Amino acid sequence: MRVVTITLVASTALVGTFGVVVGKMIVEGLLDAKTADAMKQVVAGTELLKDNVKQVPDPQGDPALRNNLPNLVAGLARGNQEGFSVVVVPSGESNVPLTAQPDASAYWQLSDGFKRQVAAGGFIQQRAAIDVAGAGVQPYLVFGRTITARTYQLEVYYFFPLDYEVRAAELVRNILFATGTALVMLLAAMAFLVTRMVVSPVRVAARTAQRLSAGLLDQRMEVHGEDDLAALAASFNQMAENLQRHIQRLEEMSRLQRRFTSDVSHELRTPLTTVRMAADLIFTERDGFEAPVARSAELLQAELDRFERLLTDLLEISRFDAGFAVLDAEPTDLVPIVHRVVDQLRGVAERAGVDFELILPDEPVIAEIDPRRVERVLRNLVGNAVDHGEGQPVQIRLAVADGVVAVTVRDHGVGLKAGEEKLVFNRFWRADPSRARQTGGSGLGLSISVEDARLHGGWLEAWGAPGKGAQFRLTLPTRAGEHLTSSPLRLVPDGVSTSPVVIRQTVGSDAPRGAAPQTDILTAGSGEPR
Repeated sequence: MRVVTITLVASTALVGTFGVVVGKMIVEGLLDAKTADAMKQVVAGTELLKDNVKQVPDPQGDPALRNNLPNLVAGLARGNQEGFSVVVVPSGESNVPLTAQPDASAYWQLSDGFKRQVAAGGFIQQRAAIDVAGAGVQPYLVFGRTITARTYQLEVYYFFPLDYEVRAAELVRNILFATGTALVMLLAAMAFLVTRMVVSPVRVAARTAQRLSAGLLDQRMEVHGEDDLAALAASFNQMAENLQRHIQRLEEMSRLQRRFTSDVSHELRTPLTTVRMAADLIFTERDGFEAPVARSAELLQAELDRFERLLTDLLEISRFDAGFAVLDAEPTDLVPIVHRVVDQLRGVAERAGVDFELILPDEPVIAEIDPRRVERVLRNLVGNAVDHGEGQPVQIRLAVADGVVAVTVRDHGVGLKAGEEKLVFNRFWRADPSRARQTGGSGLGLSISVEDARLHGGWLEAWGAPGKGAQFRLTLPTRAGEHLTSSPLRLVPDGVSTSPVVIRQTVGSDAPRGAAPQTDILTAGSGEPR
């Protein structure tokens, strides 16, 4: 429609301009031809009048000539085929015009200026609108000329009607309008047909691409002919085949990877249980060993604990990937969960020189959640804050409003660098792999936390700036299945005076399983995005 509209407007302007120019040229040509022909008749008539006046006998002088003027003037219109009229006025006697026609009303409608120019001896012409009795106002071509015969000066006026030229001009305008309209419509139709020929394959390609993006990888375009559009369709089909092949290969690799992770995790459970039993026995009897052996027993116990946590995380990720994760939601008070997480990590925080600052409501905060999963999310967030807090206090805030509960964990450590917002929730990713970690995490904590938040229909978001620390926000509905539209706590921490980058990684209830978090970039003070 845009191409047709542009073609229609452009062709209308072009044809309209052409029609105006051509019409004007034709009308001017008709008028010029009429003027040239009329001028010849005026010159011939006035010269004939001058010759006739000279041949009139003048026994009594000029009065006799005056008596013969009507007959001479009448002769000027004899044989007139164009319907023009002639008026002769003796100089100085403008109130007694002589005419070759019965009616001299046209003379009285001439302007005084025109008459004065003719009386001054000029040969003047003009176009004038003359009111003809019974026919209304009509266009005329008027000529005025002064001739001198003997001692007598005469003003001769010719009136040529332009009704033929007017009808011809009107006919030309109608023909040009009809032709121009037909031409514009024809151009619009041609533009529509040509554009449709080009757009239709593009639309087919767009629909096919939409089906491909929806997962229908077997969709292809039909190839007709050997033109550029056929080449486009063939290239599109080749691209679709390559994409299908690569996607199937990646899906197969992903499936094998998930199966490998699941199988290995389950297979390691049995030897780990045996090793754990032996290690527990050795760890219990370590006081009777020599110091190096006792220290080795402690290290073995610690590393087995780490290995068991990693194995547990791998099994949890396997359940998420397989779609077997189930939410056991029940009305739960989140305040004791926050206290329990803080108590679990207090020893680690003391060793790192980190203090906890809790800002919790005085009344219970009840929400339909899975306590085990929410506690795991908070433990991951608080553990990360302790690891990266650089010995600065960690602030934990809990709030509820309008059926939504939110928990923020704020640290004042190294923060997040530009670009790390795309990696912070990835599996096995660490902000600084060389850092000496206090908790010895597996690198799967935030990935599992994102999946736990998704199961609740909630959000897990992050903000950070280099040197200003980071803040994570967990937002959950108080009733299972409710849709979130806002959060009672700000993602950007209060007191941030500059404009650091806001790093948002959000996974909502409608995100596909295993999908990468979405990222929003804001600036401090710009308001909450949700």
